[in-house]
Amino acid sequence: MLLVTSIIAATLTIIFIKLSFTVIGLRRKNKVGLGSGGHEDLERAIRTQGNFAEYVPIGIILIACLELNGAPWWLVAIPGISLIIGRLIHAKGMNTPPRISASACLE
Repeated sequence: MLLVTSIIAATLTIIFIKLSFTVIGLRRKNKVGLGSGGHEDLERAIRTQGNFAEYVPIGIILIACLELNGAPWWLVAIPGISLIIGRLIHAKGMNTPPRISASACLE
């Protein structure tokens, strides 16, 4: 039984749903049905969700392989928690516009 993997997958699903609602909200706000319509905030949200959808499935599969091969629960939980934290940090970083430093303005 894949108990630890299921908990990790459920947590990641909640994060994915949140990212999806962010994209939906920005599409409605900016009245964009397809693509980003040139809106940087929407483009960031789309790419954050897309990157999540591209990389998380392989992570879950690899974590499930660990658990199926009889690894102790804590050895399964460590990469799972790392994946969750990494995805949260990525989402936060992607949706925070870059700051322009004073030295960049002088160039």
